[in-house]
Amino acid sequence: MKERKRILITVKTYPHPSKSYLELVCTAGVLEDGSFIRLYPVDFRYQPYWNWYKKYQWVEVDVERRHKDPRHESFRPYLDTLTLRGSPLSTKHGWAERRRYVLAQPPRTMCDLRQDDTVSLGIVKPRSVADVIVKPSERDWAPGVEAEMKQLHLLGPRRKPLEKIPYTFSYRFHCAEEGCRGHTMSIHDWEIGRLYLSMRDKFRDEDTAVEKVRQKFFDQMCAEGIDTHFFVGTTLAHGTWIVLGVFWPKKQQPR
Repeated sequence: MKERKRILITVKTYPHPSKSYLELVCTAGVLEDGSFIRLYPVDFRYQPYWNWYKKYQWVEVDVERRHKDPRHESFRPYLDTLTLRGSPLSTKHGWAERRRYVLAQPPRTMCDLRQDDTVSLGIVKPRSVADVIVKPSERDWAPGVEAEMKQLHLLGPRRKPLEKIPYTFSYRFHCAEEGCRGHTMSIHDWEIGRLYLSMRDKFRDEDTAVEKVRQKFFDQMCAEGIDTHFFVGTTLAHGTWIVLGVFWPKKQQPR
């Protein structure tokens, strides 16, 4: 049954090719009480430009629960009903407007989330972040995906270029759980792919682009004076926990 939801967008993952939907962007956010919701599927770049929502922007959309998806936070959006509501929330006063909703519910530990099969989205405050690990990956989409992309380009709507990022980026961190042995989780934030491509094209050098990503996602987002939190979620296919995005206001000063 359809219902109208008001959602603060907090997460957009890097697009992935899809035979059924051209491409998919996993989108997640919070409701006004801070509870998590996932919108899936979303072919974001193929939507009308005026519906291109930004992170930390409110949207209203009709949704219904995805019965084929066992993750109870997942809802199918009817994108023709989507309406943007105002500009993205301000970063003033230590991201106070954003904190009000993003941290409306207390963060959980990653160790706890891994043991809870009733949830598939969460926000985690790491006790410490050791590094961003960078590893080379395949430079092209899987052969079957490439073939589908070419076929759909010839027979269907014109596909927009979608470049595969030839590296994987992962956070290595300890959560706040007592006795945590550490976690290594891949980062799927759209911003990390966009930043890599932008820096590669600007400097015409992959090594420089990788270093710029590390500077942003580790040196800046996880700096000592930053109140770093990770938006985390599971993949549908394997249930693997991944980092979907980063919430990184400055630490609040004691009053």
